[in-house]
Amino acid sequence: MAKSVAIVGAGVSGMTCGILFAERGDRTAIFAEEVGTHTTSGAAAALWFPYDAEPADKVIPWALATYKVLVDLANDPCSGVSMIDLRQYCRTGIIEIPNWASPFVIPSEVEGSLDISVLKRGFALRVPLMDTSIYIDYLAQRFQKAGGEIHANIRFEKLENVDSKFDLVIDCAGIGARELARDPSVEPHRGQVAIVPKIDSLNYAIVCDDAPLMYAIPRTNDCVFGGTNDVSDDLDPDAATTKAIVSECARVLKIDNPQVLRERVGLRPFRKSGVRLESERLQDRRVVIHNYGHGGSGFTLSWGCAQQVVELANGAN
Repeated sequence: MAKSVAIVGAGVSGMTCGILFAERGDRTAIFAEEVGTHTTSGAAAALWFPYDAEPADKVIPWALATYKVLVDLANDPCSGVSMIDLRQYCRTGIIEIPNWASPFVIPSEVEGSLDISVLKRGFALRVPLMDTSIYIDYLAQRFQKAGGEIHANIRFEKLENVDSKFDLVIDCAGIGARELARDPSVEPHRGQVAIVPKIDSLNYAIVCDDAPLMYAIPRTNDCVFGGTNDVSDDLDPDAATTKAIVSECARVLKIDNPQVLRERVGLRPFRKSGVRLESERLQDRRVVIHNYGHGGSGFTLSWGCAQQVVELANGAN
């Protein structure tokens, strides 16, 4: 029997869940304060790689399930998904390849175009990249094409405030789950990035995960330089941080400091007790399925988590 589904949150988790419900024929609506590129997802570099999310025994299977979906989407030029080489380095020594990454490893050396004085040997993977300037609109259009509705500028004080005509509520509120789900274990991991013009010589993504965190990710029309991962609620870009990000990326790439087109800040919704993906009853006895706390892996876990949300919904009475 078709369900009537309300999804709270219009980031990548909410949109992906919305697609799965709408495309199977459920009456589905998304409610959010912000939508599209104004969400936290809109500020993400959106490279597939499990990062800043726990626990590993759940995160990795969700990530691998998402990988399969994204590989298929990369065949659709309208999706904004493409496959790219990710070169993971560190400055302090050799980094070990995680067991889950072994199937995706490709040969790679530190290139002459990089400053090897600051990089040690790492490893390279072939992974999906979601260009958020395209992919977020793709998700919204696909959801609406399936009959889904998107309602912006909506804020709920509690989940029971979702219209009672919806018999199933999906909580994809991200950092907002601190208040909405009354969950103090959710904390904001602040990520600041600088958007710079496309760099013709950069046809792969590069990440240095030791301090200072640095990544350069080429997209269709520009390039994302990052980044930070600090516990903070501050959504205002910091000029000194932008300068440091651009300087470090330019140093590693051995280029002059490029013009900064835009600055973005997003709050990664990290949950100290791990991603929350479970169902419970609201005070009005409706079922709510929580799907939040993905940290820096929202895109990486999106389809795998959405599939499990649907499985939980199938078992809900």
